[in-house]
Amino acid sequence: MKMLKIIKNVVAAAAVLLGSGLLFAVEVNKAELQSVSDTIVFENYTGPHKVVDSLDDIKGIGTGIGAGFSKETSGTYGNTAKYYVIHCVDDKTDALDADIFILGKDAQVDHIRNLRHIIASYLTKAYGYEYDDAYTLATFVTVYNAVYRKNLDYYKSKYKEIVTKNLASEKAGISVSYKEWADQSQLVIPLADINGGLSTVDTSVISDKNVVNSMQEEDDKGIDERKNMVDIKEREADEAEEKAREAQKEARKEEEELKEEKKELEEAKKEAYEAEKKAEESQKKAEEAQKKADANPNDKQAQKEAAEAKKQAEKDKKDAADKKQKVEEKKTKVEEKTKKTETAKKESQKQQAKADKKQTEAQTERKEIAKDQKEVINKKEAEEGAYYALKLVDEKELYSAIVKVDKESGKELKTSAVKVIRNRIVFLDQNVFIAIAGENTGKGAVKLVLIDKEKLEIIAESEETVAEQSVLIQNGNDYICVVEENGHNYAAKFNSILKCTAKSNVDVKPATPIYVSGDGIFVTNKSGKVEKAF
Repeated sequence: MKMLKIIKNVVAAAAVLLGSGLLFAVEVNKAELQSVSDTIVFENYTGPHKVVDSLDDIKGIGTGIGAGFSKETSGTYGNTAKYYVIHCVDDKTDALDADIFILGKDAQVDHIRNLRHIIASYLTKAYGYEYDDAYTLATFVTVYNAVYRKNLDYYKSKYKEIVTKNLASEKAGISVSYKEWADQSQLVIPLADINGGLSTVDTSVISDKNVVNSMQEEDDKGIDERKNMVDIKEREADEAEEKAREAQKEARKEEEELKEEKKELEEAKKEAYEAEKKAEESQKKAEEAQKKADANPNDKQAQKEAAEAKKQAEKDKKDAADKKQKVEEKKTKVEEKTKKTETAKKESQKQQAKADKKQTEAQTERKEIAKDQKEVINKKEAEEGAYYALKLVDEKELYSAIVKVDKESGKELKTSAVKVIRNRIVFLDQNVFIAIAGENTGKGAVKLVLIDKEKLEIIAESEETVAEQSVLIQNGNDYICVVEENGHNYAAKFNSILKCTAKSNVDVKPATPIYVSGDGIFVTNKSGKVEKAF
């Protein structure tokens, strides 16, 4: 399998000036380490948004797809321009059925977390999963489909034709980049049993070795979601054990009934044999009586006895036929009971094998998780002796990300999910970084943001939209940048929680320098002249 490779290349480093709180990028002469690993790292849009959809709105997309869903019949559900599912099931082969979750050309999801919420909501509505379980499955489904992205041969080896005929080699799976999701994604969700409850989605397939190996390369080694998957598998094992016991109980019951049916069959055979023998004797007597009657046509007694013998022969013949029919009916019942007994035994064996498999997978993974937890703890301890810096991640757009770097080795320990920090500058204010971040594309927007120092994720953003070319400066407790309003640009002051406290009346150039002096704060106005803003 061709794994996707994410190449981490440190282009520039920076220093933190704790006294002033300023963090700025500086060029370095020494070559930085390159880290190459076969892993899945989803590239999300992590900047501010023009409009922030509520979690309920996001979940509603998946719930809407699952509405009116029919498990037994193949079909298409949802909005084919945005998000929809092709439900692919048939009884022709032993390969896997599947749901294909497709992102249409107008799909706007740009963060893997939100896509997982959509898929989880669909699984909850369509198959009755508890939401937490569904989200765990959705997490593994996305990694699974990224691992096997565009690998149509793999999908053909696992799934029924009804599934693979709906896949395109260039779209199968999902890209690691949100920029390649809309109209280019076909996420395959393997179905083990459409009526399987907790076991509807095939957990073994979506958590295979390649998927788990990839998750182990994440900063936190995917421990929480892997634990959740282990919990699901253990519950699957418990359910399968219970089904195995029920099937075994049913098998014993059927076996007892089978013994009784076989006993009755033997009795019916004996009765049929005796009836047949009696019918043959009656027929023989009837023939002899008839010969005597034919030889003595005037003997009324002979005629009477012949008639009675014939009548008795017909009666015994009918009784023999009835007994023979009863034998056939008993044979049919024995065959049916035999099949039921074998079916129950096979079901018990199948469920026990499933229980053993899930339990083995769970135990193996628990051992791996325990080992990985130790590594995560060691890594956190190593991070305590690290420094923060800015790393240039897009030379054309001059986008940066915050990185945590080991002091001794220079190795990059952690990179912020936010990779659209603008103008190569951020400020550190206690436990948060303040920066201008974002893109004016799709649902994105450029805003002032707070980035958590430990998680390196956005925790707040300004209500105001910031000009793309704006600088960001710190003046005491104020942070000053250029905001956009109705086609005009103004210098604006923000406090440390991103509340705008003042706005200039001067219409300025978006890229104006902001100069702080004892005489005030000066900007370049729209006409190109220097003017006092505050």
